[in-house]
Parts: sequence; structure tokens; C-alpha cells
Amino acid sequence: MRRMPGLLSRERIVAGPRFNRWLVPPAALAIHLCIGQAYAISVFNLPLSRAIGITEPAQGDWKLTTLGWIYTLAIVFLGLSAAVAGTWLERAGPRKVGVVAACCWAGGFLLAALGVHRHQIGLIYLGYGVIGGCGLGLGYVSPVSTLIKWFPDRRGMATGMAIMGFGGGAMIAAPLSDLLMRRFASSNSVGVWQTFVVMGLVYFAAMLAGAFTFRVPPPGWSPAGWTPPANPRALVARGHVHVRTALRTPQFALLWAVLCLNVTAGIGVLGQASPMIQEVFRGRVSPSAAAGFVGLLSLFNIGGRIAWASLSDLLGRKRTYVVFFTLGALLYACVPLAGRSGHVGLFVACVCLILTMYGGGFATIPAYLADIFGTQFVGAIHGRLLTAWSVAGVLGPVLVNYIRQFQIDRGVAKAAAYDLTMYVMAGVLIAGFLCNLAIRRVPDRLYMTSEELEAEQRLLRQAAPIAGAPAGRPTAAEGRPAIVASAWIMVGAPLLWGITSTLGKALLLFG
Repeated sequence: MRRMPGLLSRERIVAGPRFNRWLVPPAALAIHLCIGQAYAISVFNLPLSRAIGITEPAQGDWKLTTLGWIYTLAIVFLGLSAAVAGTWLERAGPRKVGVVAACCWAGGFLLAALGVHRHQIGLIYLGYGVIGGCGLGLGYVSPVSTLIKWFPDRRGMATGMAIMGFGGGAMIAAPLSDLLMRRFASSNSVGVWQTFVVMGLVYFAAMLAGAFTFRVPPPGWSPAGWTPPANPRALVARGHVHVRTALRTPQFALLWAVLCLNVTAGIGVLGQASPMIQEVFRGRVSPSAAAGFVGLLSLFNIGGRIAWASLSDLLGRKRTYVVFFTLGALLYACVPLAGRSGHVGLFVACVCLILTMYGGGFATIPAYLADIFGTQFVGAIHGRLLTAWSVAGVLGPVLVNYIRQFQIDRGVAKAAAYDLTMYVMAGVLIAGFLCNLAIRRVPDRLYMTSEELEAEQRLLRQAAPIAGAPAGRPTAAEGRPAIVASAWIMVGAPLLWGITSTLGKALLLFG
């Protein structure tokens, strides 16, 4: 008698014949909209800096430099956990990884809430930074390989829809955090620890719902009516490369550099967007308008994730990155000119376009990996590649902050202190352009043999009858439309609320 696979196992979630693949993107969005709160962690910095003084900082309150390490730790552990858990994801499946991510992310919030309540920064570092950071990494990679396998005909669009949620999560979290803190604020509390508890519980429920919706296609599945192109693009793999082999190839090293350099340029500007526009247009842009500028950048960040990733299905991944690096370098070179001309609209337009390509780089890279190395281990390879994000998360802000300070120390006015930074970032993108240009197709000798591939897929082939779908039989792509529509409404409604709130604040910039 064959042993029934566990509720969270990969074998248990092989899709049946009526499963609709369009349920997978909203499941992925449910997770990414939650972990995307990381981009909005700064809304807690000011309240936490007066957690004792309540109305203003007092003796014993944390400094902003101390609080800044919360986000840094979270991003570092995002990359580390994604790298370590990548191979486990391919064997455990997206449901199990998603559940563990929910436990880490929500548990991190609850432990951080205890740290705020007891005023112990170490607990916040451990909770949000380390444990929550692991939840970030696991949640980020959990749906990627599954989406690519469900949408071989539209890889870029599929991953763009999910990774869009990571950028969009901040637009929900920022106004929600503000509402909750004002609700819980009192004469002896700034309302942060209570907000952490509520958000942790809400995120736990939403991420579990997403994780339990995940299904994986049976081996050999393809969308009805779709056949792989007879003459694929030059870079597209004609087989699958094992993760151990992929990590030793020059293609992986070049793609790591491509992601790192693209993110370095974007994240440095994103982290300094508010003070930068206020200093460049001193007296013309208020703090409220600068906050609207930051919100507008978030909107273009998420828009770029879905738009550029979808466009990459037509252009090809390599050409899409050529656009990122050439257009991005030109825009960075134009930013100082816009500042010196005093044209706020041109400045905002340049930076917003730059941020679309920052987000687009994140969303396009999983499909690029699938093109280069095949889909069998794309989740594991993507996890390793995200260490580039950890490096860029430190390198980008350091470049922007230290070059700015160097300029000011030399007597350069604050309004012009960012000019050299913009030119350096243009140089960073030119280096990325050269790395992308050097990428070639993986040699056929590095592909897995048919025997090796069969061994990897055997468990899923055996499990397919359990899920009610014979191995290799196409699964319906249009069943249960009412359920699909409900799933999209559930993730779309909070995202629409976040976008509306962001646009309202962004109007202050042009008021």
C-alpha cells in the first residue's frame, strides 16, 4: 500500500484536470503583497525614535542610524535564506516553502512587537531582521519556478505579475501602518508594537491562503493549443542544467553581476529619494510633496515590473536588459541637467523611468534564468542569484551617501552634491551593459541527460494520479472562472486602495 503524501508535500499538490493556472498568480501575489511591506519599514522609524518620549525623542530613545539596521538585516537575510533554501524549494514544493515563509514573516513581526514593547533593539533585529528576513527570502522565491512552469508561453508576464506584488506591498503597508499607529497611539505608546501584532496576524492569514492555493503542473504538461517554438531564440536553453552545474558557469556569474549592478543603481536612488529632491529643489519641494514623490516612485516601480517583464516575452531577455542599461545610463546623465535647469517635472520623469527599470530588472531575471538554464531548477538558481540583491542593498546606499558627503565636504552645494553620484550610477549601468552583452547560450554538454531528468521528475509522475491528473495530460486552463475572479478581487482590492492612496499624496508634488 502506497503511503499518502503529507498535506504540505510537493507530491500532494500536483494539479488535477480542472485546475485553472490563472489561480497561481493571485496566490503568488497574496504572498508578495505581504512581504513587500519591507519597502515601507521606514514609516516606523520616526515613531520608534521617540518610543520613550512619545511626542519627541527622549533619553534612551533609539537613533535613526540604529533603526536603519532593521531593514539592512532583513535584506541580507532575504538573500541568504533564498540562496540556502533554493534547492529545498524544488524538492519540497511551493506550498511547504510558502507556509514556512508565513511562519517566519509573521513570527518576526510578533517578536519585533515584543522588542518594541520591552524596548530591546536586539529582539527587533532578531525578529524583523533575521527571522522576518528569512520569511522574506522564502516568500520571494516560493512561487517563481511554479509560475514559470505554468506559463511557458508567457514566462516574463507570469513572474512580473507576482514580483509586482513585492513593490506593491509597500503601497498597502504604508497607509495601513499609519492608520493602525494612529488608532493605537496613546499617552504612553506610539502604537508601533500593537501595529506589528495586527499586521503579523493579517499577513500570516493571507500568506497561508496563498500557499495553500499553489499547485504544480504534472511533468510534461503544456497549455492547451501551445507548442514550443520550432526555432527558439539563440539564448534559450534546449534542455535543463542542474543547479550544481549552473553555479559554476560564466553565465551565472554574468547574470549575478547584471542583477547586482542594475539593483545597485536603482536602490541607491530609491533610498535617498525624499532628501534628494528636497535638496536639489530647496524651498520648492516640501516634505509632504517629497513623500508624494517617494510614493510615485513606488508606483512606477511596480508598474515597471509587470510592463517590462511582459515586454521581455516579445523582445527577449537580453535585449530587454540592453534597454535597461542604455536608457538607464542616459537618464542618470540627464538627472543633473534637470536639477540645474530647475525643472521639477523633468527631474521626476527621469527618476520615475529609472525606477521602472529597477523593478523590471527584478521581474525579468527569473525568466532570463529559465531561458539560460531551463526550468527544472530555476527556483534554486534564482535563490542563489538573489545574493546579488543583498550585496546591492548595501552597495547602492553606501555609494549614494558617501559620494554625496564627499562632495559636501569639498564645499559643493547640497543642490549639486548628487551630480557626481548620478554620473557614477550611469557608469555602473554601463558596466552592467557589458556583462549582459557577454552572455551566451549554455553549451549542450552541460544539459542534464534524459535519465537524470527522469530521476528528478519521477516522484511527480507517481503522484499525478493522486491529484487526479494522469502524468503528461494537459490541465484545463479555463475551469472555475468564478473562483479565479474571486481570487483576483481579493488581491486586487487592497492593491487598488494602496495605489489610490499613493496617487493622492503624489498630487502634492505638482500642487
